[in-house]
Amino acid sequence: MITDDHQATESSPLLRDIDTEAANNSKKSGWRQELAIISRYSAPLMISLLLQHALTGSSIFMVGHLGKREIGAVSLANMTAQITGYFVFQGLATCLDTLCPQAYGSGNLTLVGLHVQRLTLFMLVLTIPIGAIWWNADRIFLLILPSETQETALLAGLYLKIAIAGAPGYACFESGKRFFQAQGLFSASLVVLLICSTLNIFMGWLFVWRLQWGFIGAPIAVAVANSLLPIFLAFYVIFIKGSECWHPISAEMWRGWGPMLQLAIPSWLMIEAEVLAWEFMTLISSRLGATELAAQAAISTLSDFAFQISFSVAVAGGTHMAYLIGSGFLQRAATSAKVMIFASFGAGITNMLVILALRGVIPGLFSDISEVWHYIFFLLPLGAVLQIPDAVATSLNSLLRAVGRPDLGSYVQLSIYYLVGLPLGIAFAFGLGWSVLGLWCGILIGQSIIVLIEGFYFWKMVDWAKASREAVERM
Repeated sequence: MITDDHQATESSPLLRDIDTEAANNSKKSGWRQELAIISRYSAPLMISLLLQHALTGSSIFMVGHLGKREIGAVSLANMTAQITGYFVFQGLATCLDTLCPQAYGSGNLTLVGLHVQRLTLFMLVLTIPIGAIWWNADRIFLLILPSETQETALLAGLYLKIAIAGAPGYACFESGKRFFQAQGLFSASLVVLLICSTLNIFMGWLFVWRLQWGFIGAPIAVAVANSLLPIFLAFYVIFIKGSECWHPISAEMWRGWGPMLQLAIPSWLMIEAEVLAWEFMTLISSRLGATELAAQAAISTLSDFAFQISFSVAVAGGTHMAYLIGSGFLQRAATSAKVMIFASFGAGITNMLVILALRGVIPGLFSDISEVWHYIFFLLPLGAVLQIPDAVATSLNSLLRAVGRPDLGSYVQLSIYYLVGLPLGIAFAFGLGWSVLGLWCGILIGQSIIVLIEGFYFWKMVDWAKASREAVERM
């Protein structure tokens, strides 16, 4: 533990900084104090998440002016890559947000590196079945998509075949950035993402337009950029800072996976349940027509970017609250939970207002085809409103992880999305003839119900003392 006179600096590790503040203020807690902590830790995470998401999602902008089929193909490929790959890695890596900072805070520095090695190895093994799915994606698309979208299916499959080359790099970066964050070195991932995002934009322009490779230039640029991410992280740890936490390569990284997976798998399921619902929306949109699919792709991509802002608040606030629970500061934890929900509501409102303010600009970023432009313009208000329940639900899910109940979040997400949200969306889209608008109405209703259920749990049912005892038992 850290003494009371420890003074945190801007580069101090997250949990050590929180530990000092908790020790100094354990008997007194206020909204302003908790909001300041959550805001301070959300900012660097927000920038990193936006940059990383911009890197993987940039291809839709690279090909947006090539045609409707290309937009639809990139959307289909990106959503498939996210569900079967990127979000798998992201969800599993959340276990390191607990394991690595705790190891660093205890003074066992090399255990940080060992945790990272174990998860990296596990995720690299997973790239084999993930790569098999991506390689055969075109055949899967042809089976489930209507015949008139055959060219879109083939292009999406081609995109995923090329993207396989970047999957190991993405997996290594997801675990590698936690290695630096545990040490308070948030600038490491920021610097790397700034470099690789810039290179990605340049390569996209070079391959797609300058060299006139067309559609295939976009996935090549993204795959190269993803592969460079862990390489630049390695350069950072070798030449700048962070090497003291590295664990020598040994047989230890093949052992002790149990506690890691007990944290990782339920959290991954919570993320996957929501993302899979978005994939179904894209697949359903493909049956409504090329224009509808292109518009759906644009709104989905925009929502993905907005989600990164909400997710940064959720990760920072959830990590802070989990530490308070483990330290026994239950009154502060309860206050922090309320502040976090308030902050997430503010993030959702901000996202909504920005989207509405840029309603006349956003469609042109995705397509200059008049029909697609007007459809995106038509859908944007509903997409903007959706940001509010999405942001609050994201923070509530993070709070469930903090109190050790990711299983509850998994049950709620799976049941509401697939028994309420999607069925209603399909009924609105086809039964009432609302098309893509109906799909989004169904998701809006589903997310609102999720907020009500999980919010009620924290209002009336959460047992803070039990959560604290269970946290101590896991240490």
